[in-house]
Amino acid sequence: MSFDKSLAYQEAQRAIDSVLEGETDRVLKMVTINALLKEHLPYYFWVGFYCVRQGALQIGPYQGTLGCLHIPFSKGVCGRAARTETTQIVEDVHRDPEHIACDSRSVSEIVVPVYNNDNQLIAVFDVDSTTEASFDQVDQEYLESILKNHFQTQVLTM
Repeated sequence: MSFDKSLAYQEAQRAIDSVLEGETDRVLKMVTINALLKEHLPYYFWVGFYCVRQGALQIGPYQGTLGCLHIPFSKGVCGRAARTETTQIVEDVHRDPEHIACDSRSVSEIVVPVYNNDNQLIAVFDVDSTTEASFDQVDQEYLESILKNHFQTQVLTM
């Protein structure tokens, strides 16, 4: 049976939109997005948010093995995404000199910046896979859309 990535994202997006309809709490949004994406996308090994706090990234809601607790903007793929405010796709993290190995089983990664209504960076969304080159333009487009729809469209509370 072949896997249709776009279809999986569409199903995940419908589920996320349904559960989060009217929700304003940032943490509840993060938890729900993690759970439903990990459920629908079988190549997701680790999924979670690193929240911007005091000029650095701190672990937020996630699913998977232990994540790095603190990441400065100057380190790692997550730091690079925060520093450049651009989505990062890494086909093989072991070949990326900036990668921080929180779990050696991670092989590929995508990191998407997350903004609030004022277009300020509030977090990065990080997904790791145990397979090389798991992430591509399809992942980027759906993740950027999901995150924009749920963090830039209404007033959020902590």
